[in-house]
Amino acid sequence: MTTEAPSRLSRRRDRRKAEIVRETIRLLAINGYHAVSLEQVAEATDIAKPTLYHYFSSKDELVAEALDALTSGVMDRLEAIHTATLGESYRDQLRALSTEHLDILLGEYPEVGLIFSFQGSWPEVHDQARKSMRRRHDEIFRNVIREGMANGEFLCEDLEVALQCHHAIMNNVSSWVRQQTDPVATVAARTATINTVMRVVAAAGTD
Repeated sequence: MTTEAPSRLSRRRDRRKAEIVRETIRLLAINGYHAVSLEQVAEATDIAKPTLYHYFSSKDELVAEALDALTSGVMDRLEAIHTATLGESYRDQLRALSTEHLDILLGEYPEVGLIFSFQGSWPEVHDQARKSMRRRHDEIFRNVIREGMANGEFLCEDLEVALQCHHAIMNNVSSWVRQQTDPVATVAARTATINTVMRVVAAAGTD
């Protein structure tokens, strides 16, 4: 009894903390760093602001944990796919990575593009975390495209153009795919998005 109660309390606290972090990610994507307040987070998670301080001592501590959770959630999945597809053709590697990326944007972390790509000013410490995540993310795709170019699987002449085209399609088209209400249309839109990404990357920078 005495060992189970603290364990239950700890699990409950961890679930509550994860909920706070998840809601903070959503608010950061909508409002940006400067417009997010602890009052907003407390209201969104239906807890009193003083209770929030039992979990996080400051807004910056909370934001740092939110960015870390988002980075881990995205990169763990992409790195797992990359590892699992090593040895396959570079086209298959890119297709698998792009599919996983789209699934992330459509599912667990739709905010990733907004937070790491499109928002304006952040405090230096958080901006460095965002840039670090973006570099890790880009390097996975950059390496696959580079090797595919060297191997003749991709005909694109400009690696960076291909990379930016890939990310632009993913981050923008995912918003349109999420608006599909018919499951069949959603699957078709998802498939068409990946097929288009593959064609664009293969020819980026060519005449």
